[in-house]
Amino acid sequence: MEVILLERVAKLGQMGDVVRVRDGFGRNYLLARGKALRATEENRKRFESQKIELETRNLELKSEAEAVAETLDGLSVVMLRQSGESGVLYGSVSTRDIADALTGEGFNVARSQITLNAPIKTLGLHTVPVVLHPEVAVKVTVNVARSAEEAERQVRGENVTAREEFDLDDLGLEVGAALAEAGEDDR
Repeated sequence: MEVILLERVAKLGQMGDVVRVRDGFGRNYLLARGKALRATEENRKRFESQKIELETRNLELKSEAEAVAETLDGLSVVMLRQSGESGVLYGSVSTRDIADALTGEGFNVARSQITLNAPIKTLGLHTVPVVLHPEVAVKVTVNVARSAEEAERQVRGENVTAREEFDLDDLGLEVGAALAEAGEDDR
């Protein structure tokens, strides 16, 4: 299927490009979301007549997105979750959770704008891209921790999942003392 792009689409083309796409992608994504028109003669003429309007609307949306991007870029949000000793979460952090956290910070971000290849399933600092406009993307840090104190420790660079290391000599003396004490109680 050939379509005329009404806006820039990543890895596909710029506004006004006539591109060939698979039928399902064109029908279910590009046409359904108003990102493209079928490449018929009638639509080509319609696009040429509306091209200036589309370009001005695109520039307005891009400038708005750039204004939001200045304050959103580098923002860090804390997500408190339960996890095991090894740092693996019992649940996960999804795009919906991140969008809700950013909305709580005062930004109007839809979950479709957050690019997350797989849900976050471990504790730590995770950098997540947010696409505000096809030409404007920023990175947000998601701090996944078990508590607010742990989140602060992660920001300082500490590894919160590391177990305490024991000196084997000290451990051996403690075990030996415990065994000796247990032996005295039996007598």
